[in-house]
Amino acid sequence: MSKKENNTPGNGKKRSVIIFIIVIIILILGGLSGYLFYQVSSLKSGAQDKAAETTEAPKVVPAEPPLYVHLDTFTVSLKPVPADSDRVLYIGLTLRLKDEKSKVLLEQFLPEIRSRLLMLFSQQTGPEISTENGKLELMREIKRVVSLPLNDHHTISVDDVLFNAFILR
Repeated sequence: MSKKENNTPGNGKKRSVIIFIIVIIILILGGLSGYLFYQVSSLKSGAQDKAAETTEAPKVVPAEPPLYVHLDTFTVSLKPVPADSDRVLYIGLTLRLKDEKSKVLLEQFLPEIRSRLLMLFSQQTGPEISTENGKLELMREIKRVVSLPLNDHHTISVDDVLFNAFILR
């Protein structure tokens, strides 16, 4: 048999159609792989950008140093009770204030604040303030008395009350 006899009349068209289909499939697969590569690379770069944003140290705003105002010591006769008739309290205080405005107000109204504190201390009894709970309650009362409104409704913001001296005789 010769080659001419083996070739049938429609055999060439079938081969060209199959080759055409294979080329189309290869082009589609190439385009799809390029598209997927682009998408994956953009996801990676987006994830890296987000990771870089989250790994950056947050900007730390330096905290303002605390404002302490030392008050001169107080020597006060305490409220008499039947068991203790003559008790004296010697107390030194430092106030930690929230802001500079409170410090200025405290300095301006210091005589009024000292008077309020003297009145508060003179109402205490020895047994009340000799315990730890009594001292903690006194600290809360000092904060409350100092924070009462002043002239023109100005108030002093007290964060904490610190005892420098506390002698009860």
